[in-house]
Amino acid sequence: MTIGWSFPDFDDHEGVHLFADPKSGLRAVIAIHSTELGPAAGGVRFWHYAQEQDAITDALRLSRGMSFKNAMAGLPMGGGKGVILASGDGAKTNALLEAFGRAIHSLSGNYVTAEDVGMTDDDMVTIASATEYVSGLPVEQGKAGGDPGPYTALGVYLGVKAAAQRALGTTDMKGVRVAIQGVGSVGGGLARLLAVDGAVLTLADVNAARAEALAGELGATTAAADAVLAADADIVSPNALGAILTERTIGALRAKVVAGGANNQLAGPEDGRRLHERGILYAPDYVINAGGIINVGLEYLGQGDEAEVKTRIARIPDRLVEVWDESERTGLPTAEVADGIARRLIGR
Repeated sequence: MTIGWSFPDFDDHEGVHLFADPKSGLRAVIAIHSTELGPAAGGVRFWHYAQEQDAITDALRLSRGMSFKNAMAGLPMGGGKGVILASGDGAKTNALLEAFGRAIHSLSGNYVTAEDVGMTDDDMVTIASATEYVSGLPVEQGKAGGDPGPYTALGVYLGVKAAAQRALGTTDMKGVRVAIQGVGSVGGGLARLLAVDGAVLTLADVNAARAEALAGELGATTAAADAVLAADADIVSPNALGAILTERTIGALRAKVVAGGANNQLAGPEDGRRLHERGILYAPDYVINAGGIINVGLEYLGQGDEAEVKTRIARIPDRLVEVWDESERTGLPTAEVADGIARRLIGR
């Protein structure tokens, strides 16, 4: 495997760091896309990859997305991402987490981590035993910080409502059909919020039992995880892993809106154009899913409390409207518009 400037998804990243600790079994990637606005902030995910190259590609794409997300959220932070390569048995030990903390610390504050897929706030506590450059730690009630998932879900919920108003002409979610792919912390939180509003929900997850249990709780129906994007729905909300919007899946969409919390939903830039050409309103993922980083970012910066976090999350619909308005004026896909705004903010 060769890593170089022509590596897929390398976008003039400031640094791509590979770490190994034989004693703990750690193999990890930390990609720093930009520190123009501040330290590169972004969570670390714990995941098993079939190919090592896939982990590096994931880190590159996710770190770039974090640069854009933090800029659009108005945070004085750059973009970075950590990936810990899980072994086939998925073992995650304190020794491994501590080794990852030491890896972060070796970057002298250029990268600040938090939790992402496969990680918990307890894991952040373990990492914090080896470095101070951690957020998403357990906090007292009313303070910024802790598990970012519910805050991401809140932002996605507000974004979904804004998209419904834009594309469907309604401010009332009662009876609006929403198909949700992935019902973990973010997708599950979104489903519960929409259920209160009376939305008609179709839920899907790779863990079918989890989707069935939540559907029973909320009076929703279920679908297979690989089929839910083509559900007969008004809105499709991807909230699992990325790269799920492809030529094939976009061609099968029946919804008028795609708005969800998953990172890197577009398999490639051409897929943003495909959505645009089909007249499907797309909420760029790093704009709509910024609630979590707003929470842990303000925790790390020591700026404000939970009320301030929610005040900033409430601005997510305004940022989406800015993107949608510019898309209408210019005729460019919303994904390209959002990228352009973010690049201007970070000076690229």
